[in-house]
Amino acid sequence: MKFVVTPDILESYPEVRIGVLVLEGTDNRSKEGLASELQSAREHVRSTLDGTNVTEHPRIHCWREAYRAFGAKPKKYPSSIENLVRRTLKGESLRAINPLVDLYNIVSLKHLLPVGGEDLDRVEGDIRLTHASENEPAIQLLGEKEGRAPKVGEVIYTDDRGAICRRWNWKEADRTKLTEDTKRAVLVLEALPPVTGSELQEAMAELQELVRAHTGAAVTKTVLDQSLSECSVST
Repeated sequence: MKFVVTPDILESYPEVRIGVLVLEGTDNRSKEGLASELQSAREHVRSTLDGTNVTEHPRIHCWREAYRAFGAKPKKYPSSIENLVRRTLKGESLRAINPLVDLYNIVSLKHLLPVGGEDLDRVEGDIRLTHASENEPAIQLLGEKEGRAPKVGEVIYTDDRGAICRRWNWKEADRTKLTEDTKRAVLVLEALPPVTGSELQEAMAELQELVRAHTGAAVTKTVLDQSLSECSVST
C-alpha cells in the first residue's frame, strides 16, 4: 500500500508539501482524555488571532486560493484549518473524539496547518492525492446521510473504492474515519507557502511524539513533494 501525490497535483501546486505519518500498533481507546491540551490549543489561537481577519492570515489565505484554483468557493467550503480556527474564535467547544483525532486537532491549531487521518485497515489499495475524474463514485461524508460524488476537477484523497476526503481537506468520508478500534493509521499534515519545510517538519515531529506518548504507536514519517511523490504506508 502506497501514499501517492499524483503528477497533476504537483503540476498545479508545485510548492505543496505533504507530511505523512504512518502509525502501527495504535491504542486509540480513550483514557484520561486530552481536554486540557485541546483547551490550551484553543486558547493559543484566541490569544494570537482574536480580532484579526482570519481570511487574510497567510496560513489560511493560501488554502482559500488553492480552493479557488480547483473551483471550490472557500466561503461555502472552508478548508479544515479555517473551519477549526473560526469555530475556536466563535467560542464553540471542541469536543474530544478519540486520542488520534484530538492530537491532530491540537497540532493543527497550534501550527495552523490542515491535519487529518485515515484508518489504514479501512483503506482499499493505494491512497492518492489527485484531481477527481468524471467517473467518481458517490461517497458518504462524515455527518451526512446520503452519498455524493466529488465534482470533476476538485482535489481529493481517494483509494481504489472512491474518495476518502473531498475538496482536499474540507470533509472526510465516514468509511475510513479514525475510531477507538483503529490500530493502523495514516496522519497527514499539509503545507502550502508561506509554510516552510522546516516548519512542517517541526509540526510533524511534535505530532509524532504526542502520538507515541498517548497511543503507544510506532511512527514513521515522510515528506512528499516535488523530489519524492510517494511512500509506503504498510509494513
